[in-house]
Amino acid sequence: MPPPLFFFFFFFFFPTLHSQPFDYPIANLSTLWTNDPSLPHHVSYPDGSSIRAILLRLNPSGFGPSFAAGFFCTSPCASFFFAAFVVYANSGGRITNPTLAIPQVVWSANRHRPVQENATLHFTPNGDLVLKDLDGGLVWSTNTSSRNVVSMSVSESGNLVLVDRNNLAVWQSFEHPTDALVLGQSLSQGMRLTANTSSTNWTESDLYLTVLSDGLHAFVDSSPPQLYFQTGISGTKAENRSTYVSFLNGSLAIFALFLQPGEPDMVISLPPADSVQYMRLESDGHLRLYEWRTDWKMVMDVLNVFPDNCAYPTVCGQYGICSNGQCSCPSAEYFRPVNDRQANLGCAAVTSISCQSIQGHQLLALDNVSYFNYIDLDAALPQGISETSCKQACLNNCSCKAALFQYGGNVSHGSCFLPSQIFSLQTNRPEVTHYNSSAFIKVQVIPSTSSLRNSTTEKGAGVGVVVGSSLGAFLVLLSIVALVLVFVRRRSREASEEDFLDQVPGMPTRFTFEELRVATWEFSTKLGEGGFGSVFEGKIGDDRIAVKRLDGIGQGKKEFLAEVETIGSVHHFNLVRLIGFCADRSHRLLVYEYMCNGSLDKWIYYRDENVPLDWQTRHKIMTDIAKGLSYLHEECRQRIAHLDIKPQNILLDDKFTAKVSDFGLSKLIDRDQSHVMTRMRGTPGYLAPEWLTSIITEKVDIYSFGVVVMEIVCGRKNLDHSQPEGGVHLISLLQDKAKIGRLLDLVDHHSNDMQLHENEAIRIIKLAMWCLQIDSSRRPSMSMVVKVLEGAMDVETSIDYNFVITTPGITSKAGYLDDSPPPSASLLSGPR
Repeated sequence: MPPPLFFFFFFFFFPTLHSQPFDYPIANLSTLWTNDPSLPHHVSYPDGSSIRAILLRLNPSGFGPSFAAGFFCTSPCASFFFAAFVVYANSGGRITNPTLAIPQVVWSANRHRPVQENATLHFTPNGDLVLKDLDGGLVWSTNTSSRNVVSMSVSESGNLVLVDRNNLAVWQSFEHPTDALVLGQSLSQGMRLTANTSSTNWTESDLYLTVLSDGLHAFVDSSPPQLYFQTGISGTKAENRSTYVSFLNGSLAIFALFLQPGEPDMVISLPPADSVQYMRLESDGHLRLYEWRTDWKMVMDVLNVFPDNCAYPTVCGQYGICSNGQCSCPSAEYFRPVNDRQANLGCAAVTSISCQSIQGHQLLALDNVSYFNYIDLDAALPQGISETSCKQACLNNCSCKAALFQYGGNVSHGSCFLPSQIFSLQTNRPEVTHYNSSAFIKVQVIPSTSSLRNSTTEKGAGVGVVVGSSLGAFLVLLSIVALVLVFVRRRSREASEEDFLDQVPGMPTRFTFEELRVATWEFSTKLGEGGFGSVFEGKIGDDRIAVKRLDGIGQGKKEFLAEVETIGSVHHFNLVRLIGFCADRSHRLLVYEYMCNGSLDKWIYYRDENVPLDWQTRHKIMTDIAKGLSYLHEECRQRIAHLDIKPQNILLDDKFTAKVSDFGLSKLIDRDQSHVMTRMRGTPGYLAPEWLTSIITEKVDIYSFGVVVMEIVCGRKNLDHSQPEGGVHLISLLQDKAKIGRLLDLVDHHSNDMQLHENEAIRIIKLAMWCLQIDSSRRPSMSMVVKVLEGAMDVETSIDYNFVITTPGITSKAGYLDDSPPPSASLLSGPR
């Protein structure tokens, strides 16, 4: 859009700002704002916070509490957030600094990644709002380019809105809530408010409020999440209607069943608004309602279920016991305060729970103590369990941190909750709750100390032996000897087979099946499945793990041995770390490090509504993969061909470091071998052409890497049947675009940042084309790929633009090996 036309739309949709020429003179109007004191409204406040407002929407009276958007910082002002906030304006339409009118932030774009002084906010000509830090790195974007956006404004209710030529909202902050709601804002099903850790530390806490199908729920985020508030609306849901909650004047209205048009199914009554109101989910789990009067006043605690405030998960920290608002630790012998002067910060175990010393696990009994949520019955074990069974279930599960038991008049029948992470407890008042409760906290004791559990030893009854005839006794004895010989021979064979694994140099920890069964909570949390087995989440001590259990026998066992032998002897930062394994009788399991961001496929295919990865993150992921493969191919004693490189086998940690996983299909190649013979395996869409001959080298991984690079740069699957005809197979499409010089058409259109780095993206596409050469000898080595990605080497220029096989009799209609869709991708947080 030409600049004059853009300015016309900008002022057309900013009537308030346009009426204030001293704020935004036409001559100085810019769509690029720099975070410095030169911004129109630069105001500092007595608490040390500061704002640099870009947009201001005065309230109808022309003064008083009004909404603005711009840069905000807390004391000390070392980092800034682009935010929408409530400020106080005087009758002249200027933001003022009265002592009590501290700005109240109601939305933030970048609370995960604060920016520095001189960061920039750019409202681009193609309609994208982009926040970049001082070094030029992309921090946040609305990703609204090419959607005909013509203006940006702040509404009277505090909604930051980007609209198109028809004055329709293309993007709005109300659809991306952070920790607060303002009047007129709604939370749709699946949306959440997530508290900040404190009023000055703008990072997300473990507490969140969300809308589920039956209403409003509040959780503390653990594994699994633990409930502390719910509304509960039962009835038949309307088809194709999602539950939502609206913050209205006088109520928080819950729409779930839609029995009467426009009428909520339940309301939480609120004081009517006399001025600006907002509510915030705060770091202690309370949803508080605030209103401007002569200053900001908290007028209601919306979720204040119990007046003593003990029914919140963090009121006394982990293991802390809340009683009438006072916090204490369960036992001076086994727990100590995290901070002696701040009892509300919780308690820490004197000796940490260890799954390696499960024999030292015992239970500390606390009478008349309940959990913060009085036990969430939906998360508890089945009703009717006894107190003894509840305690034993916790002792049998290493990840269990406490047995919380709730009952009426008899300990033989009640509810049992076994949390894997302990938050605040509270004293139980049966006269209020109308039930009894006990808590049994797991502690780690030295085996020689006295036990907290009473144990009884039952004397065995005498065994009478009836002796028959001498011949009968001899036959019985002979039978026993024969059975023992068979058993010993079988056990010897099994031990010999399993001892093979102990001979592998540098072998990781060996676990028993029972230890891993306990660590995975009876294999109850499946992360995904694929290859030769399923992957389950688990925990050993304080460390989360991913346990791969081979579900089959025969070939699965063979793959298990290959995987343990291979991974047990290689170590690299970009390979998923093997922590341990289990070879217990017929059980074959692998224990891996837990990768919290799961597999790469969920970040590049957009099926989970994740924010598009920026160019720097994608480039780093590609480099990480290349380094991991380079190590396998060129730095190990034997060359290791992975044979199944695909996004599902690339896992990401909390910093988006990529690590190659799943060596179950790996093949070792001696240094004096040029190739090996093997059966075809891998995943359709990623197979190199030489698989047809069954003669392979590590170059098959390079072809697969080229496919993955194309998927990362293009933001789509290689085989995508939802694409228009001619675009189903990405590599065939690449072949066509390369021949007509239209590679830019392939760059991910979901991300404006990718478009900003189009020259770099084209260079990487050319690298992928080099890797996709049908003649494997013309493909680069992985060490050469790493050099290209790091800028130390150029891409080969003499590249053949034919990337798919066209030999009659072995091709499909699309001209490639197999156009059937690959196995469904799993949302794994561990290796497949």
